[in-house]
Amino acid sequence: MRVILASASPRRKALLEQIGLRDFEIRPSGADESSVRGLSPADTAKALAVLKGETAEREIGDRNALILSADTVVELSGRILGKPRTAREAEETLALLSGRSHFVHTGLFVSAFGKRLSHVESVRVTFRALSEEEIAAYVATKEPMDKAGAYGIQGGAAAFVSRIEGDYSAVVGLPLCRLSECFRELGLPLFAPDGSGGIK
Repeated sequence: MRVILASASPRRKALLEQIGLRDFEIRPSGADESSVRGLSPADTAKALAVLKGETAEREIGDRNALILSADTVVELSGRILGKPRTAREAEETLALLSGRSHFVHTGLFVSAFGKRLSHVESVRVTFRALSEEEIAAYVATKEPMDKAGAYGIQGGAAAFVSRIEGDYSAVVGLPLCRLSECFRELGLPLFAPDGSGGIK
């Protein structure tokens, strides 16, 4: 079966490979994300995932393909913290997160056999208190610059997280438990009877 990941995220690619998927295409959609507005942070994540997936469906035009898309939104006290545009903005975002809890919402869209499934996974993440020096040193690695909330939990920022309540993989960018439930609902076993992994 043709499997398409409608995302350029290397983290989502790695997560799919982690659960045994190897033979899939990476085809980021050309969705206009600015069209999604006025929603709660969780609903924004879900709506963006659906938008990306449905756009990919139209662009690819293969009714027999399995299409996956996702979007991650970081929320602090109702405010969406996007990807920083400058190092200074990254430092300011991390200072806001220091010593506080926030939410990471990852929307998921799965399409196959003419059926569409969408969900949002919300995870509470708590940072320990960070010093200005720690923040500056982390930003200097440039790791925060392409990430919502200015951090990557799978990278150096793992040292900042004192507690996580929910699916770790959703914080990375793709809720694997929820994804496996979608596969099951679509009648697609994640692991074949012969012990091999991946959708066939």
